Amino acid sequence: MTDIQDSTALHPADRLELARRATADAGVDALLVSPGADLRYLTGYQALPLERLTCLVVPAEGEPFLVAPALEVAAAQASPAGGLGLEITGFAETDDAYALIARRLPAGVRRFAVDNHMWAEKLLAFQAALPDAQACLAGDVLTELRLRKTPAEVAALRRAGGAIDRVHRRMGEWLLAGRTEREVARDIADAIVAAGHATVDFVIVGSGPNSASPHHEVSDRVIRTGDPVVVDIGGTTADGYCSDSTRTYAVGEPPAAFRELYEVLLRAQTAQTDAVRPGITAEQLDAVGRDIITAAGYGEHFIHRTGHGIGMESHEEPYIVAGSSRALAPGMAFSIEPGIYLPGTFGARIEDIAVCTQDGGERLNLTGRDLVVLPG
Repeated sequence: MTDIQDSTALHPADRLELARRATADAGVDALLVSPGADLRYLTGYQALPLERLTCLVVPAEGEPFLVAPALEVAAAQASPAGGLGLEITGFAETDDAYALIARRLPAGVRRFAVDNHMWAEKLLAFQAALPDAQACLAGDVLTELRLRKTPAEVAALRRAGGAIDRVHRRMGEWLLAGRTEREVARDIADAIVAAGHATVDFVIVGSGPNSASPHHEVSDRVIRTGDPVVVDIGGTTADGYCSDSTRTYAVGEPPAAFRELYEVLLRAQTAQTDAVRPGITAEQLDAVGRDIITAAGYGEHFIHRTGHGIGMESHEEPYIVAGSSRALAPGMAFSIEPGIYLPGTFGARIEDIAVCTQDGGERLNLTGRDLVVLPG
């Protein structure tokens, strides 16, 4: 459970000032942030995504303010946003919230940034209210702030990792021959919440040939003795931070060819987690595991990037992928999840969340990575 000190540390008041400076440095006149991870990151307010506008406004010059429907003002004030000294302004049903914001912005706004997930109808409404200004993406402004997690954020991710580990440790209770993937997934989803998450983000249970489809999710296929099963699960905690971990199981003894494949994958994933350190680039880290898998003859079957950043979203920067020259730095958190998939036969994936530290890396998922063979 998060204590008061941790909660305060997760939503420091200086984030709004840091966002204002980043906005000015990017040559943007105002940052407009609607409900989503960016708003929660900046203010701690988990606003409902409604047809009515809720928007944090961060001018490059001047004080930030939050505009919300009148019926949502109490919720905004009760959230961590209410303790930031942030002006929270409500509007009535017949008010034009976009015009209200446009009137309050400094004169001569030429460029405004909207959060990357703002609904298209809201962006178009802002463009109509600010016809002489150009819109751009707030991701270009906020990514560098969100990339490097604070110690409090790392602690929140560590708690999330521990919660999802507790679910994986119970997999033998549900993953049984004769049950369908959907039945197993239903039990896993209940366990994700019971283990300490506020919401379930995804449950992938891919058995037998379905394990060769990285994003299979679930079906009514009945699990059979000897099946490899990929279980990729994640949720979001009450802190707002995400978990994401994949383990591959076998229900009964799997084919010998699968064990050979799995040993290669384990060597690759272990080498990648061991290689995490400040200064290594995302593409170099991707290559560490990819080269091992390719040398073993499975290169064409590793069909996705090594990983993605994680924090208040399950997928965010940095992406651990070929072509990215981004150097890892302390505080960056990301998945390491190489996979090998033989279409129509079977596949496997191992995934841990890692954090780059001052002198190396820390794995946040601590369940064993050896193949777990469950009773058939």
